[in-house]
Amino acid sequence: MTTPVPDRPAHRTARRRALLEWITVHSLGVAAALFFTLPFVFVVLTSLMSDQQALTRDLVPDTWEWANYRRVWDTPGFLTWWRNTLLYAGLGTALTVVSSLPVAYALAKFRFRGRHLSLMLVISMMMLPPQVVIIPMYLFWAKQLDLSGSLWPLIIPMAFGDAFSIFLLRQFLLTVPDEYLDAARVDGCGELRTLLRVVLPMAKPGIAAVALFQFFYAWNDYFGPQIYASENPAAWTLSYGLESFKGAHHTDWNLTMAATVLVMAPVILVFFFAQKAFVEGVTLTGVKG
Repeated sequence: MTTPVPDRPAHRTARRRALLEWITVHSLGVAAALFFTLPFVFVVLTSLMSDQQALTRDLVPDTWEWANYRRVWDTPGFLTWWRNTLLYAGLGTALTVVSSLPVAYALAKFRFRGRHLSLMLVISMMMLPPQVVIIPMYLFWAKQLDLSGSLWPLIIPMAFGDAFSIFLLRQFLLTVPDEYLDAARVDGCGELRTLLRVVLPMAKPGIAAVALFQFFYAWNDYFGPQIYASENPAAWTLSYGLESFKGAHHTDWNLTMAATVLVMAPVILVFFFAQKAFVEGVTLTGVKG
């Protein structure tokens, strides 16, 4: 009995096709990576140039002016903007997570009359632009509570939950099996203890995703500080202060780029170290509806 001889030309064609597909996919990936990376590289290189070389045809600094970052850091008010931004982003993120998790847990695991209506209200709040309610909100915080010129009108509302965070956590908690919760209740755990002892450890990826979304939003927020804190320079954040810095150094593009790098660096570092939990949390939120 003879063994069939494999079709060598067809085999070589398949291998060549697979190689071409691999080259095409990786070339597109490299091109996309360069498309998103090159602007950041341009900003970093410009921040290390001298005043005369910035925004010329030169792509690489003749002399690496690391002192530009020191000059930006020593700018009056810059350290205050940093502290205010850390307070706004850090405290606001913590309040959002703490207040949104119980609501998301109730919408995901409780069966009560009006549950679907409550979920629809949360979704409708996500669709409401903040500009629609900014006037009555400003009148309330500034005229009634006299908190204009500070960041508290932006921080305090985060203690009452955020619609997007509630929805995202609710979607993630739907992936937690009900059997774990039933076992905890059989062992005598109340709902609060079940939330803290069972749900919280299992929901860490979803919580990480929500925390990062909220941190990035607060860190980059320009509209809120402009409305509430513009009249008080001591309450400015980095996003709003950077606009003032650019206006004062509109010809010193190397310093403007250095300030931009200092504003972006914390966000990039936070995402770099938390990207695994972030991606996992975002991915699992769409597993079950």
